[in-house]
Amino acid sequence: MIESRPSELPYIERVWRSRSDDVSQMMSIATSHWELVFWEHRGEVQAAVLGPESRASRAPVPEDAVFFGISFALGTSMPHIPVSRLVDGNAAIPDVTRRSLWLKGSAWHVPDYDNAEAFVRRMVREGIVDLDPVVPAVLDGARPDGSDRTLQRRFVAATGLTQGTIRQIHRARQAAVLVQEGVSAQEVVHRLGYFDQPHLARSLRRYVGRTATQLSAPDAAEPLSLLYKT
Repeated sequence: MIESRPSELPYIERVWRSRSDDVSQMMSIATSHWELVFWEHRGEVQAAVLGPESRASRAPVPEDAVFFGISFALGTSMPHIPVSRLVDGNAAIPDVTRRSLWLKGSAWHVPDYDNAEAFVRRMVREGIVDLDPVVPAVLDGARPDGSDRTLQRRFVAATGLTQGTIRQIHRARQAAVLVQEGVSAQEVVHRLGYFDQPHLARSLRRYVGRTATQLSAPDAAEPLSLLYKT
């Protein structure tokens, strides 16, 4: 199971941790957020920056591993690792131990579930993480100054994805939650503005990797508490 919490820091979407007991693989659903993830398996600690995922895919999970992750808010990026290069990919962080890691030429204490904010504040102070205010403003419905092309270019540079893709991912995740809560497919179509049920079905397959029937099954093998980190 996964445990997660929100954060008041504007750079962070959520902080989460989990253990891979009795799980050999999981459905990694589409997400518009990039993450910094640490995990320990058989005494070895590793870390990586995981980019946004534009579609659902199966992912192997090491047996009896412990994970901790920081999911960053939309618009937050690391200028030295362009997020556009990380979409559907990752970048390993070398020389990680239980206590320390090297990040952009400096030694850092490995963060944990309770002090993630202090770690990210240091990243901000040292210029490793930046936040483009245009992204949250646009997502909140504002219309910042600049041409549509300029805004779209800034949006993609900061998130790796277009506005349209992010909205489709978010809608599919909402749809999956509603379906698993027992809302009918027809009602989900109406609430979330899908054209019809086939449109909903294609969206769920692409972004969640499961059909409405699989999501609504009482014995679903992969509950949303595992799938939905953010």
